Amino acid sequence: MVATTVLACLGVFVSYLPVVGVSVSLPVIQQALGASTTELQWVATLFIMPTAALLLTCGVLGDIFGRKKVYLAGLALVVIGCLVCLTADGVVQLCVGQALTGFGTAALMPSTLALLTHVCTDRRQRTQAIALWTASLGLGLTLGPLINGVILTHATWRWIFLPCVVIGILIAVAGVFLLADSRADRARHLDIPGQLLAIVAITTLVYAVIQGGVAGWGSAEVVLAFVVAAVTLAAFVVTELRSTHPMLEMRLFSSLAFSGTAAVMCLTLFAQVGLVFTLSEYFGLVHHASTLDIAIRLIALNGFTVVLGPLVGRLMVRTTPGLVLVVGLVIGGIGALLVTTFDASSGVAVSAAVIGVLGIGIALATAPITTIAMNSLTPGLAPTAGAANSALRQIGSALGPAVFGVLLTNRTLSTLPGHLAASDLGAADRGQVLGMVSDAGIQAGAFLHLSTGPATDQARSVYGASFTDALHTCALVGGVGMLAAAAIALVTIGVRRTAHNAAAGS
Repeated sequence: MVATTVLACLGVFVSYLPVVGVSVSLPVIQQALGASTTELQWVATLFIMPTAALLLTCGVLGDIFGRKKVYLAGLALVVIGCLVCLTADGVVQLCVGQALTGFGTAALMPSTLALLTHVCTDRRQRTQAIALWTASLGLGLTLGPLINGVILTHATWRWIFLPCVVIGILIAVAGVFLLADSRADRARHLDIPGQLLAIVAITTLVYAVIQGGVAGWGSAEVVLAFVVAAVTLAAFVVTELRSTHPMLEMRLFSSLAFSGTAAVMCLTLFAQVGLVFTLSEYFGLVHHASTLDIAIRLIALNGFTVVLGPLVGRLMVRTTPGLVLVVGLVIGGIGALLVTTFDASSGVAVSAAVIGVLGIGIALATAPITTIAMNSLTPGLAPTAGAANSALRQIGSALGPAVFGVLLTNRTLSTLPGHLAASDLGAADRGQVLGMVSDAGIQAGAFLHLSTGPATDQARSVYGASFTDALHTCALVGGVGMLAAAAIALVTIGVRRTAHNAAAGS
């Protein structure tokens, strides 16, 4: 049991190592490759989209062929994807590598959770194991930016993908010899129609959100993408209800607690990953922080998940997971709203304190979401619940950078003319600034050069004020999203100890 638990935690650790690590490195990648804001959104999103689309199918594959095989295949795909990124000479190859890594994560997430639930049959033991699994996920999110920051201090951006290659190979070798395999207790079958519909629905939805900020929300391609997403989503639900072997068991949603965690999961990860993307861009472009500096400023965002992991596990046993979840979401929502106090003069100490509040909230909320989802169902549905839980996590994660990227672009461009008009810049300089940012993308504002030094400094200050306005809008959306998740959790899950809660803690 110990070896399986450790390897399951290491698997989710390596799969999440590049997630935030790549996000905080985006300003450097943008400069090196000349990427636009939309291209940066795709670099972040193309890791998450295949993860969200294939998680449920990978969960079924593990049930049929064995979780160990899917686990090892996932590690292999992560290594291959990182190797593709390591050798990338353009945005397209980088996106391909990110997608392959996402495929690997889609295999690792459900297999690691299913391996844990197989060896941890006692509810209390399972609760503590899931808290450890969540802490390992948080450790990957925390160490990724720090490792990348150190690498980028001494080498080019491509080398940030090397650690995943080395660690992934080492874990795979250990897994071959030490991992205990398991399969589903009941017959499972692949659901090809459901899988295809899920891929189309998720891909077209994210595409519509990203392209809406570029081509306009009323453009034919964006409207068509939204229509296709809505139709295929409805078709997916109907197909799963009628299928004798559904990819997503609709019985899961007969549990009010599971349905509540589904909504809470999407909203929380939407806010968390979207704010990581937004803050990374803000610190890099407005504060001109290095990747290592950005990583240090954001360390508390996911670091508390690691530090507080054991404490959260004990709190869930002694109180209720629902209470810990609601408290965490409220604290996280307040932390996100406090980001609206940031400006260009905000120091590292202020940033760290606010992000620390957000990080404590996320740490308290992350483990209970998974625990409630797994414990709200019968043991036979637990592996399916784990895969569905992870899929919903990734859908929210995919929409975060997509929506927040659009908000950043639109809000920066909409407030820039007003800030320029209020400045002392001449008409020619104002026109040049607006033209550069509009044509070359909002990242171009951080590297403005006008005819004189004072004019350049003022132009960058104006750009910083506009970008900060956009940050505040994103923080408001993220904060309201987390508080809405708290309200949903309060209604659907509750905070009081029940007989079911008592059994989980015994």
